[in-house]
Amino acid sequence: MKNGVRRLALVVTVAFILIIVHLTYIQAVAGERLYLNPLNPRLGQVEKRTERGTIYDRNSKVLARTVGPPGQLQRQYPLGPAAAQMVGYVSGRLGSSGLEAGRDGDLLGMSGWQGLLNQGRRVMGLPARGNDLTLTIDADLQRLAADLLAGRRGAAVALDPRTGAVLALASSPSFDPNLIEEEWSRINTPGAGSPLLNRALQGLYPPGSIMKLVTATAALEADPGILQEEFFCPGYLEVQGWKLTCPRPHGRINFQQAMMYSCNVTFATLALRTGADRFQRAASLYGFGRALKFDLPLQEARLPEHLDSNGLAEAAIGQGAVLATPLQMAMVTAAVANKGILMQPYLVDKVTATGGRLIWQAIPRPLQVVTGANIAAEITAAMVATVNDGTATTAALPGIQVAAKTGSAQNPQGEAHAWLVAFAPADHPRVAVAVVVENAGAGGVAAAPIAREIMAAALRR
Repeated sequence: MKNGVRRLALVVTVAFILIIVHLTYIQAVAGERLYLNPLNPRLGQVEKRTERGTIYDRNSKVLARTVGPPGQLQRQYPLGPAAAQMVGYVSGRLGSSGLEAGRDGDLLGMSGWQGLLNQGRRVMGLPARGNDLTLTIDADLQRLAADLLAGRRGAAVALDPRTGAVLALASSPSFDPNLIEEEWSRINTPGAGSPLLNRALQGLYPPGSIMKLVTATAALEADPGILQEEFFCPGYLEVQGWKLTCPRPHGRINFQQAMMYSCNVTFATLALRTGADRFQRAASLYGFGRALKFDLPLQEARLPEHLDSNGLAEAAIGQGAVLATPLQMAMVTAAVANKGILMQPYLVDKVTATGGRLIWQAIPRPLQVVTGANIAAEITAAMVATVNDGTATTAALPGIQVAAKTGSAQNPQGEAHAWLVAFAPADHPRVAVAVVVENAGAGGVAAAPIAREIMAAALRR
């Protein structure tokens, strides 16, 4: 009898301890995250009594601000559709999205000691004010990228390869966050083109031939001697009964020429020689199949875990089951530009309180050493040749050497998606870009002019 009572007491005690630990975790660890969840109805009450902080671009241009008298505060977005998916919106009826949702705690002044200070102000009946965000985005570059994409479905990303700072993050079609409630029904119709989707971060596309940058890295890491080899392209390659084709027979070519003319046969051959393990390892170092911490929700680039010969040949040229976001391919390009070092991409540069007092500052940091500087230099040289004499001549800039790679990614829903990735200047890169235009065909025709204008504007600034 006594043993039974003791066991019951032990079970009850353990249960109470587990409950206490769980409640402590909710209160001390997860409390702020749960409280700041956009689905929490209490945030609506806080919103009415708080002047939400301002969002600025890197040059202190306003991207989002609060206007109106107390009790009738409204959010205003000067860039309108140009930055809608990134900055997001705030609506009493529809909730919030983008940075407005992801950085609610900062913008409402509810994080850390600032939250305690504002809570005290609300208790005393005084107005509370949130903190300001300064982004790495250049508002003029963002507007230009959005204008260049207007009327098409696609995305454009520009990074500083030296730091990982995001300079532009455009997605098309878009919507006007100033009129989100009035336009809600229209933008959710099937024919609207999913304007709420941030294609730059959440659009998964077959990367097509720009994946050859990853294939080149894996192949050169395995055997630098391929730079002295000659390959033969008859216009197709048979792999286990399946025929992989090239746009045309390239004949005898070297590694650089294979990049210049985007030879599928050569890069599929290199991948088969390199092997699936080394290819997958190179892709993983670039970020494929790995969750990436970022300021906004981001889809993970996908590469199959198990690749047979057919799957490997397809993956080497960016087809098959390989999928990537424009940000992911901008990161691949930026790593090549930065001598093989991949920087952590970031969008929020700093958080400041009223009066400009600094609360938090981003620090650029390396994310991964992808490859050696010598291999990155060889890939760069091949990308330079691609601009000067290959498939990316339309990405060239007067007086500035550009390095680029085109891509035309087949998709079962229609015309191929047009890709271009590039960086400039090739010898001392200051901007790396990735552009995708859905169902637009050749990357050198549809995507290259957009990337060229973005690079030119970024370098002017």
